[in-house]
Amino acid sequence: MSEPPSRGPERDLFRDTWVRYLGYANEVGEAFRSLVPAAVVWLSYGVSSSYVLADAIDKGKKARDAPGPEAGRSSRVTVAVMDTFVWQALASVAIPGFTINRMCAASLYILSTATRWPLAVRKWTTTALGLLAIPVIIHPIDRSVDFLLDSSLRKLYPSVGKPSSS
Repeated sequence: MSEPPSRGPERDLFRDTWVRYLGYANEVGEAFRSLVPAAVVWLSYGVSSSYVLADAIDKGKKARDAPGPEAGRSSRVTVAVMDTFVWQALASVAIPGFTINRMCAASLYILSTATRWPLAVRKWTTTALGLLAIPVIIHPIDRSVDFLLDSSLRKLYPSVGKPSSS
């Protein structure tokens, strides 16, 4: 019996589909912070954090099921889970959330001191600026986190290989 034809690289649910956008939920929450209760913002962090954890677990399962010597399987799984978790926590949650939070806080402050716009207009303008900033900050943050991990954590496990991120 012959093998079925290869369909090319396997699609990664957490990187190649709409599911990836769940990792940006906290940035959206931060953009809306001035308009919604704090609980909504924290819920957005829950969604993003769940995405990070699910992606790390998925990469661990893929490392476990990958062909290779049984002796190194545990190390491969640990590296895959930890690398994915740290990368995603920094690149999808912590750094972009902080960036959007500070950008929105600064824009709200500047609008309050530089304009006489009504508070509602200033808040909606701040939210719009935060939402518009999300696509601009994503790739520079991703590349910076790659550089940070390549220069630090990933030096601890060079023989295992760098798991794919972003």
